[in-house]
Amino acid sequence: MTHDFGGGDEIRFEQQGLAGIVTLTRPKALNAVTHKMVRALSAALTAWETDPAVSAVLVKAEGRAFSAGGDILDIYQAGKAGMPPVDFFADEYRLNVQIARYRKPYVALVDGIVMGGGVGVSFHGSHRVMTENAQFAMPEVGIGFFPDVGGSHILPELGESFGMYLGLTGTRIRYGDALWSGLANYTVKSEYLLGIIERVSETGDVDLALREAFAPAKRETEDADVHAIARHFSKDSLAGILESLRAASATDPFAAKTLDTLMLRSPTSLHVAFRQIAAGLGKSMEDCMRMEFRILNRMLEGKDFYEGIRAAVIDKDAAPKWSPPRLEDVDPADIDRYFQPLGERELVL
Repeated sequence: MTHDFGGGDEIRFEQQGLAGIVTLTRPKALNAVTHKMVRALSAALTAWETDPAVSAVLVKAEGRAFSAGGDILDIYQAGKAGMPPVDFFADEYRLNVQIARYRKPYVALVDGIVMGGGVGVSFHGSHRVMTENAQFAMPEVGIGFFPDVGGSHILPELGESFGMYLGLTGTRIRYGDALWSGLANYTVKSEYLLGIIERVSETGDVDLALREAFAPAKRETEDADVHAIARHFSKDSLAGILESLRAASATDPFAAKTLDTLMLRSPTSLHVAFRQIAAGLGKSMEDCMRMEFRILNRMLEGKDFYEGIRAAVIDKDAAPKWSPPRLEDVDPADIDRYFQPLGERELVL
């Protein structure tokens, strides 16, 4: 049975047995999340949460990506026209909270790339399933943005300072690292996804279906690199992380490579992301999203986000001119402003 919750041809909703099944249907756009998709998914979740005929919600996607993020080209064009899409982000962040607080099993079946906005509609759910085809990243600092959609809630919880490392570098990881770090709580072979859906549809028992299909994936990051991440990214300041990496870079190729990566990122974004991830530890999901909404509004008023998208998507020259251009040029008072209250514009949850 198919339901129409207003998503048009961008997202599909079906009721199959005891399961509510959501399919992201923009494969040519790597299932980038749009405002229409956000509103439709929220409406479906509201309807299914109180529907006794639906025991669990499963989210999957068409094509080779689960979701490669938000539709940044639309965001860029709206912002450059002087109409930054604040309402889109507000609704998206509310959806992230709705997923985190969902009273029924919410199962994300991630079988491909998942980044940015895609993380927001998957990794706040109760069951985060990744296959051998899955790749996770929060690469926002590379386009002058910050790891939003609840990054400040997810990343600080990962052990060995792995979340700080992922948020500042934008590194892509596979399913073994995701399982080890706690991002995913199940890893399965992609060939079993259809069987999982059928099993949940028949029984309504998500944990049984996933236990039957579970195939533990080995961590991909080498022991030495895990220890290096824990040592460098546990420092209590961004300057401390950079000093630690510099000190080790002469003898440790991993430290040198990581330092080179950070030097390519937006200096402002690095400062904001470090503070955001550090501040998120111990905060409720709601408080994290209010903080992120404050940051978002200042990012949309700034320069680096638009410059990062220009360099990556518009001109594709991979040569963003950050403002300010160097980490040491960033004024701490400017970073403070990203976190200040918005008054009447605060996110209402």
